[in-house]
Amino acid sequence: MAALGSLTARSDDDIPVRTPRLPAREAAERELSDPRYHQHDPNPIQRALDWLWDRVDDLFGAAAGATPGGWIGLLAIAAFVLLLVVALRLRLGAVRRTPTTSGALFSDTPRTAAEHRAAAERHAAAGHWSQAVQDRMRALVLSLEERTLLTPAAGRTADEAATEAGLTLPRYADQLRTAARTFDDVTYGGRPGTEQAYAFLTTLDTELQQAKPDLATTPTWSRG
Repeated sequence: MAALGSLTARSDDDIPVRTPRLPAREAAERELSDPRYHQHDPNPIQRALDWLWDRVDDLFGAAAGATPGGWIGLLAIAAFVLLLVVALRLRLGAVRRTPTTSGALFSDTPRTAAEHRAAAERHAAAGHWSQAVQDRMRALVLSLEERTLLTPAAGRTADEAATEAGLTLPRYADQLRTAARTFDDVTYGGRPGTEQAYAFLTTLDTELQQAKPDLATTPTWSRG
């Protein structure tokens, strides 16, 4: 009876407080949204970078697990791939620097030899040796065409012009080949023109204006 009396005499203050689940969750969220709890959180960019590096780490971890030798094997493969890329880059770079003779000597706009000579002189006066070399070579070839020592041909390259002119003027064959190679180096090979190269082409152009064809070796199509 005493125990029963003590139970019945228990006041309402001894009853545990039970807060409903939903209001408790909302109260916790409001508390955690306080900026004081987030002062040292990483910024969005840092979180994105952390996520990216986690994915890269997972990728390399998976690759290392699937590669014989683990991380050592993976590093060996990566080093081999890097060396292969470097070798290809050097090879392609060397090919790109190799002069090509596939380009036409002249543009679509027709000009005379005198016009090209004048343009070459203007470029030379301004110190633009690459353009001066190009225009002087074009003047040289056009001058031979105007004298009917070369038959005009659309799309002709500098090498082709030099080879054909060398048949008509065999005394200048070597110089013509050198002139064509100089033009190709400047135009397609990425090599800058020089004052010496321009002087060589100017001298050759001047001499060719007075040169007489060798009728014994001149093709019939180039005889005037």
